This record gives sequence, C-alpha cells and structure tokens, in this order.
Amino acid sequence: MQEIRNVAIIAHVDHGKTTLVDKMLMAGKLFKDHQEMGELIMDNNDLERERGITILSKNVSVMWNDVKINIIDTPGHSDFGGEVERVLNMADGVLLLVDAFEGPMPQTRFVLQKAIALGLKPIVVINKVDKPNCRPEEVHESVFDLMFSLDATEEQLDFPSVYGSAKENWMSTDWKEKTDNIHAIFDAIIEHIPAPEYNKGTPQLQITSLDHSKYLGRIAIGRLHRGDLKVNQDVSLVKRDGSITRTRIKELNVFDGLGRTKVDQVSCGELCALVGIEGFDIGDTIADFENPEPLEPIAIDEPTMSMLFTINNSPFFGKEGKMVTSRHIKDRLTKELEKNLALRVEDTESADAWNVYGRGVLHLSVLIETMRREGYELQVGQPRVIIKEDMGEKLEPIEDLTIDLPEEHSGKAIEMVTQRKGELKIMEKKGERVHLEFNIPSRGIIGLRSNMLTATQGEAIMAHRFIEFQPWKGAIEKRINGSLIVIESGTSIAYGMDKLQDRGKFFIEPGEDVYMGQVVGENNREGDLTINVTKAKKMSNMRSSGADDKVKLAPPIKFTLEEALEYIQGDEYVEVTPKSIRLRKILLFEHERKRASKQEA
Repeated sequence: MQEIRNVAIIAHVDHGKTTLVDKMLMAGKLFKDHQEMGELIMDNNDLERERGITILSKNVSVMWNDVKINIIDTPGHSDFGGEVERVLNMADGVLLLVDAFEGPMPQTRFVLQKAIALGLKPIVVINKVDKPNCRPEEVHESVFDLMFSLDATEEQLDFPSVYGSAKENWMSTDWKEKTDNIHAIFDAIIEHIPAPEYNKGTPQLQITSLDHSKYLGRIAIGRLHRGDLKVNQDVSLVKRDGSITRTRIKELNVFDGLGRTKVDQVSCGELCALVGIEGFDIGDTIADFENPEPLEPIAIDEPTMSMLFTINNSPFFGKEGKMVTSRHIKDRLTKELEKNLALRVEDTESADAWNVYGRGVLHLSVLIETMRREGYELQVGQPRVIIKEDMGEKLEPIEDLTIDLPEEHSGKAIEMVTQRKGELKIMEKKGERVHLEFNIPSRGIIGLRSNMLTATQGEAIMAHRFIEFQPWKGAIEKRINGSLIVIESGTSIAYGMDKLQDRGKFFIEPGEDVYMGQVVGENNREGDLTINVTKAKKMSNMRSSGADDKVKLAPPIKFTLEEALEYIQGDEYVEVTPKSIRLRKILLFEHERKRASKQEA
C-alpha cells in the first residue's frame, strides 16, 4: 500500500496560494529540466489568469520521499464557496496560507470555518515574510485567535507553522532563518497531516467534482471513503433524493502529477476519477451493488442574490455572437448547474428569461463572462438581493465588510458605508493604513466598490462575506444621477457629442454604432435625458462642414462587467456580447418609458 496524504490549500485572495502550488509542483520534479514552466500552472483558464483569482478547484499530486501528496487547490473568494464546500470533503488536512503583513482576512475566515467544522488538521503557512513591513509573530497570534473564535479543538489549535516566501522559493520553521528550498512544507505535511484511515467494508465514494472528455463523456471525481473499487465492478449510484441506479465502472484513474493515470484498483483514502458512470450529479454516492449505503449529501450555503438572464433582443442582436436563441442560453445554464453547486435557475413567465440565483455579483459575473467568451449573447437585469419572510418579518442577507485604506480617507469611507446602512464594528490602525470592519446589508455593497475606489484614489482594498439573514434595515439611497439615452440610431459623431459634454459623462467614443434607447452616459442631474449623439455639422454658405475647430472630448468611462452590473438601475439591462458590453433601457422607445412611469406613479 502506497502512503498517501490528502491536503487542501486555503487562503484569502492574493495571499500567494497559486504561486506556492507552482513551487510545490517544481519541487516535486513534475517537469523535466528542459521544460518551460510558466507561472500560474493551476490557474489554467483565461479568466483566472486575467483576474488573478482561483475560480475552479483542481487536483494535482506530487511524490515526496515515497509518499504521494494529493494537493487540492481551492478558490479564495467566498462567492465561490460552493467549490470550497464540496472539495474539502476530499482532504484530511489543510494548508492555511496567510500573508505575513495582512494576517487573516474575511475570506480566510470563511474557508477556515468550513475546514474546522469538518475536523481537518491545519498547518499554518505564513507567506511573504520578505516584505519590508511584515509581522509574522503578530499574524501567528491572530491566526490562533481566529481559530479559537471558530471553536477549534485543542488538537487543531496545536497547529505547526511554516514561514517563508513562495515567490522567492523558500520555507522554514523559523522566519529569521532563510533556506534555499521549500522542503519544510512537505516535511510538515508528511509529519502532521494524518494518512487516510483504511475503513473496511463495502465501497463508498462521494462525487465531489466532475470532468468532461470528448471521447469518454462525463467523468466522476471523488474520494473513496471506504472499501476498494476495481475496473468493471458493478456498483450502485445513490442520488440525493434516495433513488438508486445500477451501473458499472469502465475505467479507473488516479491523479498523477498534473494528469491522471489508469489503474486496475483503488483503495480507501485515494482520490480517483471514474469513467462509465451515467446520469450522476455532484453529491451523489457510488456504493455497493448489493446493499448500497449512501453518504451524507454535501451541505451548500444558500444563494443571496439573483439576476434576470434573458435573450438579447436589442437592434444589434446576432451581430457578434453565435449563440443567441433562448434554447442556447437555457441549455448552457442547465449545463452550468451540473457542476456549479451554489447556482440555481428558475423559469419565469416568459420562455426567453430565467431568474439565476448565486452567491454574489462576482459569482454570477464570472458565469456571464465565461458565456460571452464561448460566443453567447444575452442581457442581464439589475442584481437583486434575496429577501425572506419569517413570522411576517422581512429578512435580508447581511455581510461582513472589511476595508483597508490610508488613514486620510477613513472618514470618507465610514460616511459612505453608514449611508448604506452599514454599522462600524472595528477600527484599528496598521502602520500608515486603517483597518475597518462593518456589518452591512448585501444590497448596500452593490455599486459600493467603484464609488469607494474613486473616493480613496484607488487605495481601498475591500472584501466581504455573507454572515446571516437579519431583519430589513430600511431603504438605501440609490444612484441619484439619471442616464443619457440615445434618441436616434446611427453612428456617434464627435460634433454632436461635443455640444452635449456639459450634460454629463459619456460611456462611448465617437464613431461607435448606437441604437435608440441605449444608455451612453450619466446625466449630471436627476432623471433621464434623451440626447442625439448622431448629429453632424451641416455645411453653410460660409464654410464646409469639415473645416471647424478641433473637437476636444473628455475620455469616456469604460465599465468592466461587474461595474456595469452594479451601475444599472431597475429599468435597465446590461447587453453582453462576445465583443461588447452595452447598457440599455428595457423599454427602448421614449413614449413607452413615459407610459410605464405614469402607470407606476
């Protein structure tokens, strides 16, 4: 029997987790000397590389002193908590990675809470001790306090610590003694993380993630909790609802380096991939053929936000995307439900629209961004917070918001958050910066980030995580400024835009095609304003239409997808195509908008 260690790596966004995994793969000699390595080996999809965050969890294995270490890479952002909850079931211990200056952050707390509740043994890795203002001892104390507040057991509180810099490729048990390798981290894993226990009995494997192959179809991945599995063995697939289907394993794979290797048999404690299982979902159990015993299904936190997804029906539909029909979008959302556990999709009265529920704006925007890169065109409504009713009382989701920013901007930040019904809990100084913690309704966070970055000249670092549902906190002031709306379809012309600059800020450049009802800017005042940006200069008897003073336009505001979703109002859509992100009114004609506002009044 080969010795195995199953370890998950958890960390806050930007604390160096992906870099550490890269260095562990290099130390495990997974690459030949002549191979070009590159960076961010595990974050292998474009979105992850661009944003610098891990979105999907992945598995990889490294051999160290004849022990096989299965490393499970987890996302650091609580919006992808669905990924975290299911993959921690595969591990026997966790590497908790913490920045030597910032210390534990809200997302760290979120993932660590899940790991401690499952009884996993933590090893604390204090990273970035090469930073000039690092404070490893204080951070070590704060990690201990955090674990204590999360009701860790005495064994969990007696955690080993490793210090170092993943970027500079060294780890040591003492942060003052710099080494030239990261062997200390492997030694700690082998010494402190328990090997999986061999549980005798009939086989039990919970499906915690899935893969897809063009040739083999859907592949089930999970950890064998009990017994052994062999190729061509007949097994039972026990669904979440208790129904049982009989099936056969056609092929067994185990993780080997960055890939997988075929094997004839898998023993208890190993992570493996099963080929040939049909009709499974994440959380189902593979059990004995004769008397199947299912495992407890994976518990997933509820969604806190919803958005309306609908087909693109703007005048520009079908110009840039290939997948534009309701059938395309419906099939894509159904496919996403198979692997995205925290997502829910509900049909609406219209056959062309769906309510999609998720963990937050980031969770849903990553899905939209992935879809547009695959060639889909769609429109998305304003993010809405999920409201519950209990004994006749309205309840709404409350989040824990942390902001790190320079001291001179702290007053402005506190004022902005309290206007959105936030309550200040903690304010402490860290060097020249101030650390603020608030409790704030989820709807107060929508649109806060862009305003906060503007007010603090881009210096604020924000993070938030869902805590619980609490009684409704009252109305929150919305965006006061109205929209600048195009009154005539055509091409935007600098002459026409120049005359309108005193009316507000533009989101478009001259020479862009626009359509009636498109939102092309923000009004300086309340209320919407219809404008004509397609107006050209006419020729007079004095001079030609081209000879005129040079037009000077302010540069337009360009939104990212998240910013656009947070910016729009209730009567607006974000139109998403593979090449463009446009804002538009749901009702394109002005007389229809006037009629709708009269009916509301």
